Amino acid sequence: GRLLGSHLILTGCNAGKAGRAVVEALLAAQRLQADRIDRIVATGYGRNSVDFADKAITEIACHARGANYMYGPSVRTVLDMGGQDCKAISVSSSGKVLDFIMNDKCAAGTGRFLEVMARALEVDLDGFGALSLEARNPAAISSLCTVFAESEVISLIAKGARRANIIAGIHASIGARVVAMANRLKLQ
Repeated sequence: GRLLGSHLILTGCNAGKAGRAVVEALLAAQRLQADRIDRIVATGYGRNSVDFADKAITEIACHARGANYMYGPSVRTVLDMGGQDCKAISVSSSGKVLDFIMNDKCAAGTGRFLEVMARALEVDLDGFGALSLEARNPAAISSLCTVFAESEVISLIAKGARRANIIAGIHASIGARVVAMANRLKLQ
């Protein structure tokens, strides 16, 4: 009924190996032996690669249940802006997935999109948000494609646009894209 611990590592190219490393780190942190584990459930893109898991559940179901657990039965919509895709999830009062929409065709509106934009702007991703807040006149980023948006950003840099304004424009573009996607669900 409560969270005992958490551990975060980069998955890398071997989700099963990463899963084992996380379990070992958690066992060590909690001073537990592996035989004390009743059940292991894997989630995320690598869930089916974790061969020692008792069950695999989609991250969509985990987000819905987790939001319900953390914030209660009033949660009805969850937005998941991940590294590779973006999801809007409609949730029941008991934490079950009612419907979802996923942007999986393009990286725009994802963590990868932000990484590409940060690299193009030569800004550390951790400082992206703070710089965006310094914007006086957010730039218009019209392209929804990562490659074309990167070209727009490079063009704006060449024209002397302030980085803060470009970053604020990137954030506004992502926000508009996510809101448009989420509005296709019955939001509550």
